[in-house]
Amino acid sequence: MTDYFFNTYKRLDEIVIQAEGPYLILKNNRHVLDMAGGLGVNLLGYGNTSVIDAIERQISKYIHLSNYFYQESQSQLAEKLITLTGYSKIFFTNSGTEATEASIKIVRKYFRGTPRKTLISFTGSFHGRTMGSLSLTAKERYRESFQPLLSDVLHVEFNSPCELNNALNYETAAVFIECIQGEGGVNLITDEFAGELNYLHEKFGFILIADEIQSGMGRTGKFFAFEHFGLKPDLVLVAKGLGGGLPLGAMLGNAKVADVFSPGDHGSTFGGNPVSCAAGFVVINEIVTRELMRNSLNIGEYILGGLEDLSRRYPAKLISVRGKGLMIGAELSFNADVVVAEMLKKGVLVNSASGNVIRLLPPLIITTEHADMFLKSFREVIETVN
Repeated sequence: MTDYFFNTYKRLDEIVIQAEGPYLILKNNRHVLDMAGGLGVNLLGYGNTSVIDAIERQISKYIHLSNYFYQESQSQLAEKLITLTGYSKIFFTNSGTEATEASIKIVRKYFRGTPRKTLISFTGSFHGRTMGSLSLTAKERYRESFQPLLSDVLHVEFNSPCELNNALNYETAAVFIECIQGEGGVNLITDEFAGELNYLHEKFGFILIADEIQSGMGRTGKFFAFEHFGLKPDLVLVAKGLGGGLPLGAMLGNAKVADVFSPGDHGSTFGGNPVSCAAGFVVINEIVTRELMRNSLNIGEYILGGLEDLSRRYPAKLISVRGKGLMIGAELSFNADVVVAEMLKKGVLVNSASGNVIRLLPPLIITTEHADMFLKSFREVIETVN
């Protein structure tokens, strides 16, 4: 199979034949608890019957229409998201990186003809892999082979109020912030840094953009991670879990930016695909009606507590534990790949980020039983690895 693909992914040497709930079922009928959640996509786990039913109903009507038409499933999801979040307008994309690109264009047009050109993001950030979003992504290993990238982009030290004050001024057009950096190693914004960012946002009038692509839709125990920290973004970027496993992202905007785009300024052939939107409506509805944000918060606290106990027992191996809800990072004193491999042998799939961090992004439906399975396996691995 490897002969057919560009060499872009470091794939696991496993074949998944089916998936149910929070479990992957491998070719040998071995069940693996998925604590990586399709890299944060599978908020409802696998095989959710309501999502499948919605997909089948929409497919029986039509699979695709151009965006020359208003579409029922698209409009229903838009109304649901705007009502739930309080934002004014929405633009649907196929992915998170496309949502980031759309927001860059909003910023450029909003400040057209002014000196405001600088885009700010932060060390440790990850905003996507297309050229604009890659310019915002600060991690050098993603950037180095693809220079030159966009000019007028500045990477500021994350969680440094002093550096933030020195960088922002009346030439700042936008600030892109992940309140919890996923790829960066599950790093949380501090309350002090969030407060300073709010103050400077009000003072200088730039566009504040929250990247909730990984942390949104209830993963952290609130619908958006920025709600934990009191930020008030003008634009919010979402994707990953929004489509229930189908490609779907979105950019939400407040009244400040609601009227920036005119017909022809931006578009997407497949953005807001009716089948994806039908699935997305069910995803959001289930998150709310099944109180999965509460479950995310409760199970997340349970896992964090278990990991903190392990950190106290093995401080030389497990340096720190951090996260909100079911977005959790366990920082090791060594490369995390060996732990990923040993956990898979024990029937638990985890993911590594930033080299030495085990990142957990499980479905929001997991229970304490699943949490205990993870914690038991993780303890056994931590005890034995060097």
